[in-house]
Amino acid sequence: MNVFTVDCSLGPSRFHPEDPVITSTMPYKVGLYTLALFVSWWDHALPQSLPPPTPPIYSRALETALRAELFDGTNYSTLQRPDKKVDVRLSLTLLTVNELNIKDQVLSISGYLSVNWRDDRLSWKDTTSTSQDYSSINFLFSTEEHVWTPAIIVENSVEDISVISDSKIPMRITWDGRIHWNPTGIYKVVCESDITYYPLDTQTCSIKISTWGYTQGEIQLQLDNQKTFDTSFYNENGEWDLYSATGVKSSDRSRGGESYSSLTFTLTLRRKPEFHIINTIFPMILMAFLIPMVYKLPPESGEKMGYCLTVLLAYAVYLSLISDNIPSTSKNICYLSVYLCLTLAYSTISVTIVSCILNAYAQGEKKVTGCINSICCCFKSKRVADKNHVTYYGDHRRMRIEEFPPDYDSEMNVISYREYSKILDKIFFVVYIVIITITTAVFLILLLIHFYSIEEKSS
Repeated sequence: MNVFTVDCSLGPSRFHPEDPVITSTMPYKVGLYTLALFVSWWDHALPQSLPPPTPPIYSRALETALRAELFDGTNYSTLQRPDKKVDVRLSLTLLTVNELNIKDQVLSISGYLSVNWRDDRLSWKDTTSTSQDYSSINFLFSTEEHVWTPAIIVENSVEDISVISDSKIPMRITWDGRIHWNPTGIYKVVCESDITYYPLDTQTCSIKISTWGYTQGEIQLQLDNQKTFDTSFYNENGEWDLYSATGVKSSDRSRGGESYSSLTFTLTLRRKPEFHIINTIFPMILMAFLIPMVYKLPPESGEKMGYCLTVLLAYAVYLSLISDNIPSTSKNICYLSVYLCLTLAYSTISVTIVSCILNAYAQGEKKVTGCINSICCCFKSKRVADKNHVTYYGDHRRMRIEEFPPDYDSEMNVISYREYSKILDKIFFVVYIVIITITTAVFLILLLIHFYSIEEKSS
């Protein structure tokens, strides 16, 4: 405040009524003095502007007072939603994949939902609407027992289809009325398995979240714009690799003639190949190439039929083991099962062929006649190209002509059943090697094309 002091005294030595200079300037000086007095009075008369009041410092008593004011039973009810239509934003944080059982078609994961919505009844942003200034309190914590929560369910759950609820999980309430809730859980959902490329398969599973009780016009589920499916805390599974995790706004579900808002979170998992390559595919291929080896065993060893039946039974057991690990569904055909069935069929046919070969070998030196003899003569290991033998003596070439009996041709062109059995062994060894090699190559190519196509999509 400025105080102006005006000296209005005019002593006799300084003022004389007859002085012309003083007389002419007198009105001007009096006006200045009057203006100064008026300014000094106005400065005293105006109210002084005070600095804004400092908000109270945070204390437990202040927070208790805020809770009592917000959660007053007359102003707040947990059965009443905040608005006519509440926008609820969700995201899913994946912690780990516990198990993917393709036989039972069940996916088990651990994670938590991040749910947030606005409730203006729990806002203390506007200090004029509260009894005192609570701006020093940034947020409050509460539970679903005292706060309205949206009723949401995991629609494709296989265990407990109920509203997601946990009274022990705290809710964070910010000063503008925004509520953040993170219910955790182990979610077991239905996952329709695709066994076409088992054991190098890729599975796509979905977790469907939907409202319960509240229709689309009352609660609208929306994906969180920041992260729809968070995998930053994901711990790897020993059997499955996580290749993608996405969330989409799915079409609304209709129940009882009413539409309900829903979201879908999708995971793409690929089986790690090392274990099944070593323990499934590699032994199975080796067993397949054991089938042609039966034609290399001599019939006189007595082990030909036993060996053949052993391979057949081994494949039958292997097929039963594979069938126990894949679902009993006809939507998809497993290439591995097809390969095992073909190999089992080859082994079964081989038993029949070996029986015929052993039967022919048991005929001994009995001659084969008819069309079978004509066909087998083409595969005879020792052929006579001419009736003449050419003999070499030192450095000189001489020809010695030996005459053969007239029936030499007919005798040499008739084979015995024992020779016939050996020819069949050679033929079917080559045939089986070719067939099994082609079948195995086609099977492996199909699996590898699918396996590396997933890697290209993920990269």
